[in-house]
Amino acid sequence: MKTFGWALVGPGKIARRFAHALSALPGSRLVAIHGRDAARATAFAHQCQDQWPDPAGAPRVSPDLSALLADPAVDAVYIATPHAQHGAPVRAALLAGKPVLCEKPLVPCRAEGEALVALARERGVFLMEAVWTRFLPAYEVLGSCLRAQAIGPLRALESSFCFPAPYDPHSRLFDPALAGGALLDIGLYNLTATRWVLEQALGHVPELQRLDVQGLLAPTGVDLRVQGLLGFEGGVMAQFLCGLDASAPNALTILGERGSISLPRNFWESQQLVLRPQGQAEQWVDAPWRINGFEGEIEEAQACIRAGIIESPRMRHTESLAILGWMDRIRAQLGVRYPFEPAPPLP
Repeated sequence: MKTFGWALVGPGKIARRFAHALSALPGSRLVAIHGRDAARATAFAHQCQDQWPDPAGAPRVSPDLSALLADPAVDAVYIATPHAQHGAPVRAALLAGKPVLCEKPLVPCRAEGEALVALARERGVFLMEAVWTRFLPAYEVLGSCLRAQAIGPLRALESSFCFPAPYDPHSRLFDPALAGGALLDIGLYNLTATRWVLEQALGHVPELQRLDVQGLLAPTGVDLRVQGLLGFEGGVMAQFLCGLDASAPNALTILGERGSISLPRNFWESQQLVLRPQGQAEQWVDAPWRINGFEGEIEEAQACIRAGIIESPRMRHTESLAILGWMDRIRAQLGVRYPFEPAPPLP
């Protein structure tokens, strides 16, 4: 099978993890890189070749995004810029007919996400949000347990994702112009895990009937810490906490009628889970990554693109839009609005 060629837009920290996974996947390679800073992009290409040598040579550096998108060696594009800057390169790639795997969140708000999804469907070009968590081995095991009702019918779940970040009003975490805040950066993992658990356990995501949130804002006006309670049709409830000013267990715990299951450490990248059936000894299950965890989403994107479909059945467009919609509602409750967002409608 022909080698699958990837282009990378935004050679930063997260892109290194992508490049590492790609280098270890047979039949896949990084062929081109684009960044706003040509020197930084060139240094990234050299570092890739030094750490993960490719017999075909280092990836090409393209200062011009249009030229990169016209390259016939590029089979798909991975977007790894800061999330406030996702929209323009995603749109350019879709217009050029190049499939896209875009880092999470797809974009900062649902309205922009809807426009990109509509464009992907109009052009018949693959688009997927890179929520790597959903493709980890631990989640495959967890999904099997939930579908088999290993802890009985689902009742509730709770998750936390917090870390203390030094305050810098100009950083991507705290600058409103860069869509800063805990929710978009890390709270997305709490919400995507919630939706995923519901679908695995119930076969669908029930209607969200209650959304209550409290939060603390940073001096720049973005969300520093968010705590939420979600109530769903049928009685299942979910709690989450995300924050840039605290430490937390960073666990996901799922409660059933006859036991619980936990991803006890860093649930978004978990390699282990604990099954606690009521009245029985707990069972620890190891589910390690094959490379660094990013391999699953890369393989999924490649398989879908080769199959000629425009969305992943495991990370559908509707999922990305639903999560963006939840985050819009949460920010509205907290009074957080980015300067590039349209003003809310008059009452």
